[in-house]
Amino acid sequence: MAVRIRLRRVGKNPKKKPYFRICVCERTAGRDSSFIEEIGTYNPITGEASIKKERFDHWKSKGAQPSETVKSLVKKLAKTG
Repeated sequence: MAVRIRLRRVGKNPKKKPYFRICVCERTAGRDSSFIEEIGTYNPITGEASIKKERFDHWKSKGAQPSETVKSLVKKLAKTG
């Protein structure tokens, strides 16, 4: 089972107001389909992001590959503290 850590768009947001959850899911699953675990949130309009670092590290140690966007969010969060 190939696992990815990626963004999942949620809610019935109006256009141009996206909101995402950072989820662990199978590589073949669609963007808004089922997921294994939710490990954070991201609001691109305000730039706010929160990730459960211990769960992110756990899944990464199990072989999950983060998407490019999730990699950049984790790097940005590590810089801010």
